[in-house]
Amino acid sequence: MTTIAPDARMAGVPRTYPPRAAVVSWIFFDWAAQPYFTLITTFVFAPYFATSIAPNPAAGQSLWGFAMAAAGLAIALMSPLLGAIADASGRRKPWIAGFGALLVAASCTLWIGKPGDPSIIPPLLTAVALASVGAEFATLFNNAMMPTLVPPERIGRLSGTGWATGYVGGIVSLIIVLGFLAANPQTGRTLLGLTPLFGLDPVSHQGDRIVGPLTGLWFILFVTPLFLFTPDYPAKRPVREALRAGLSELGQSIRSLPQQRSLAAFLLANMIYTDGLVSLFAFGGIYAAGTFGWHTIQIGTFGIMLAIAGAFGAWFGGKLDDRLGPKRVIAGSMLVLLLSVAAILLVDKDSVLFIQVAPPQADAPLFSSAAERAYLVLGCLIGAAGGPLQAASRTLLIRLAPRDRIAQYFGLFALTGKVTSFIGPLLIGTITAVTASQKAGMAVLVVFFVAGLGLLMRVKET
Repeated sequence: MTTIAPDARMAGVPRTYPPRAAVVSWIFFDWAAQPYFTLITTFVFAPYFATSIAPNPAAGQSLWGFAMAAAGLAIALMSPLLGAIADASGRRKPWIAGFGALLVAASCTLWIGKPGDPSIIPPLLTAVALASVGAEFATLFNNAMMPTLVPPERIGRLSGTGWATGYVGGIVSLIIVLGFLAANPQTGRTLLGLTPLFGLDPVSHQGDRIVGPLTGLWFILFVTPLFLFTPDYPAKRPVREALRAGLSELGQSIRSLPQQRSLAAFLLANMIYTDGLVSLFAFGGIYAAGTFGWHTIQIGTFGIMLAIAGAFGAWFGGKLDDRLGPKRVIAGSMLVLLLSVAAILLVDKDSVLFIQVAPPQADAPLFSSAAERAYLVLGCLIGAAGGPLQAASRTLLIRLAPRDRIAQYFGLFALTGKVTSFIGPLLIGTITAVTASQKAGMAVLVVFFVAGLGLLMRVKET
């Protein structure tokens, strides 16, 4: 394996770079971690919890939201400190291993989530929150390894390829669960019309519960090459000494932010547009359900198509990142998101951009109406822009942050991405409640992307 000379390590750029196997192994971390977000927090376990474990869907959504909010707060507050300690100690892999183990153990615990048993709600929500903490922190330290893997002119492609690979991993894991494991309790058949593998019982929702152990096993299997083939930073200090040094360096970094205007502007812009993007993904399915009457099959298919678009967008955006720079990719992605949101507000079940069309029919084929197809196209544009926006953001941070404190600044990056994540959903919910209009609630997202784009223009890319 390639090692990093001390003087090169301090500059954050190795004299030589590791072989292709090391880079591919690093990329597969995104593949390994993505099922937690796809299977547990989005498409399978979260809806199952709300509809089959909680007393009612409203209470389930509320309880789930509290658990995720608690996890998000812990992530936001601890990320900068842990990043600073990791920079001071040098190594990244022990942190990835520790938080990865937390993700695996907490995810496997979800198997206990039998339907109709309120006594398991507290341990289930605790496990979900701990799994979220494990996934996010393992990702933070994995991101911090990027500058040592490829030359600076290829960082964008590396980031985009990793993000795209994660999308594909999420799609594959979702197809496995919906097609072969999770069955409809009424029919006993999966989405592909098959009997669930391994004798999983549809009545007790074993196909939904299995996503916890599957996520843990998937992570162990696909993160292993990272530990075998990807070189780590060399050790610098013992953990106790690194704790003191990390705290001191973190304080210096925070105090120096006003003098680093581009970096400070970028972190603030990231806070705003990430809030908008997360809210857009969170409420896109709800908006479609209210506008077109979509149910699980339509929304699940819509989600898979968005993920496919996101994979292609992240991969292509990585190429543009190396050619044009991450700032331009982020700005272009936000423009696409801004125009797509504005267009969605002009799509209703019987009109598209003020043109009257036939509304969806209850017995019609999937996405057969013009309005649904227009929403589908706009949704795919959002997916295609969301991938490169997130991938190029971590590339721009690498270009702006001091090389010897990269994990620490990824901690600040995670802080800005989490600390205000409640504002978007809160504003959408409040405006929707006051106006009784889903369109009015979604319109607030335009403000997030305009503000994020304005702040981004103040960033000088270096």
